[in-house]
Amino acid sequence: MQISVHPGTIQPMSATDSRARALLDAARELAPAIREAAPAIEQTRELPKPLFKAMADAGLFHMMVPHELGGAELSLPAYIEIVEEIGKADASTAWCLNQGGIWATHACCMPPDLAREVFFGTPRSVVANTPSPNATAVPVEGGYLVTGRQGFSTGSRHASWIASRGRILDDGKPRRLPSGEEDARFFMFPVNEVTLLDTWHTRGLRGTGTHDFEVKDAFVPEHRTFLHTAQPRPEYGPLYAIPRSLMFATGDATIAVSLARSTLDAFIELANGKTPGWSSELLRDHPLVQYELGQAEAHLRAARSLLFETVREIWGPVSETGTMTMPQRVALRTATTFALRSGAKVVDTAYNLAGATAVYESHPLQRYFQDAHVVTQHVQSRLNHFELVGKYYLGLDTNDARYL
Repeated sequence: MQISVHPGTIQPMSATDSRARALLDAARELAPAIREAAPAIEQTRELPKPLFKAMADAGLFHMMVPHELGGAELSLPAYIEIVEEIGKADASTAWCLNQGGIWATHACCMPPDLAREVFFGTPRSVVANTPSPNATAVPVEGGYLVTGRQGFSTGSRHASWIASRGRILDDGKPRRLPSGEEDARFFMFPVNEVTLLDTWHTRGLRGTGTHDFEVKDAFVPEHRTFLHTAQPRPEYGPLYAIPRSLMFATGDATIAVSLARSTLDAFIELANGKTPGWSSELLRDHPLVQYELGQAEAHLRAARSLLFETVREIWGPVSETGTMTMPQRVALRTATTFALRSGAKVVDTAYNLAGATAVYESHPLQRYFQDAHVVTQHVQSRLNHFELVGKYYLGLDTNDARYL
């Protein structure tokens, strides 16, 4: 049955629930294999091909693509439940899932034929992209010649398509839209038409394979481009009323609290078996350890609860109206930033309590610590998001706020 969602209409719950349940079940079934593969994912700096194929075949990378095009178009509350399951197994894998999955919401802005070509024209199709609009495109017959080196292309090693982003130049000058804004677009390339550069050498989230890529006078036909500012097509549902930046932040924050949960679980296992060299008691028997663990548990539960409850609270009105108000945006930015920063603090607590055991690559606490502190460096984790939220509540001007 083909189901269409529009503001003011109700989608049959059986269809919605069955899709979400199937995807959540798939994530839970894959989680043990992901957890087992996590050390290899970190070492090779990419997802193992069999694991990626299993995730793609389960539909996990198309969870947020409009269902009229063939995707699941999940609600945001259902989506983060699935990301949480993957995040508890491995942060890099979840990061790839969230970056690819949320970027796929651009399908609602593309011409339908292009969206079908990109997301369903080849098996297991995933798009890697760049946040930097620093490429340039020169018009030629039938399309453009695109040039630029662009960074932070998460999942580039398993991607089918690369989305370059940049400005169109006419006679060396930026082309202008009727609105007066520069004509900035995404240019969609099959992955074999760009040069991937081995640049992702980091201490954390190594498995995301967030490499640079390069194109030099690479031809892209007109029909494989679309405006960066393109609005969602009206035939698609209310999910796409949520600003994409906030959807990315919600997934990132879910990964942060999932990672913190795995860290506490690993620490508890360690504390129940380790006797520190300076003590005759198990680590678990030390009052400071008990106190700090209790505090960390409270902080983690608070962060997760605020995040998940905020997502549920905003989703009801958004699904009914097809719009998102400024108070709802501020609430979601508050919850996501709090979860992102709190997750790292919880990880730090466990790492500090673990002692020298945590410094060895052989122990998962080392990977969790490194992953958590790459998450905090991402744009969605910026501390000045709290400043932006504070300005809003103080009645100050936030009209130029790109992150609300």
